[in-house]
Amino acid sequence: MINKIWGLLIIIGILYSLFIGNIENINNEILSSTKLAFDMTVQILPVLALWLGIMKVAESSGLLSIMSKKIELPLTKIFPEIPKGHESFGLIASNIMANMVGLGNAATPFGLKAMESLQKINPQKDTASRSMITFLVLNTSGITIIPTTIISLKILYKSNNPTDIVFPCIIASVFSVISGLLIDRFLAKRRCRWVLYQI
Repeated sequence: MINKIWGLLIIIGILYSLFIGNIENINNEILSSTKLAFDMTVQILPVLALWLGIMKVAESSGLLSIMSKKIELPLTKIFPEIPKGHESFGLIASNIMANMVGLGNAATPFGLKAMESLQKINPQKDTASRSMITFLVLNTSGITIIPTTIISLKILYKSNNPTDIVFPCIIASVFSVISGLLIDRFLAKRRCRWVLYQI
């Protein structure tokens, strides 16, 4: 859907430029934005490669598994519907750990595997379970300790202090997680009451 919206906006912009006879600006923008995109890729890729490599080493050495187990206990409180010792906890924990260091690309495979695992224990296959919704909230508003992509962009644009975003990022992400989970629990209880009322 987003691709269609962006495609439509691009087509409207090109048609409007043709209509007012300003096609030269489009050519200039295409050339300059291509160079900017290339520069951003070159700047961000090494940082992402470094952290992805660190995550891979942590995964292969078992460090990621140890770190994931440390946060499994609070996860059992957040996901009471998942049976204890289920593989979903490890996948969810790995997803959270990857998000903490700002690696959305590394977190995505863990997130997809976690959703597949949660779907296996979902009694209604055509409807998202409570755990799946909670995980989606947690994944979307995940706590970020090291925002690697933002730091890379700040370095690209010659920021004097590219790491000054770290503390505000931690505060913002902590508040977003707390808010997301509170709203999730509120809506879950409200839905539960509604279902009981219908019965």
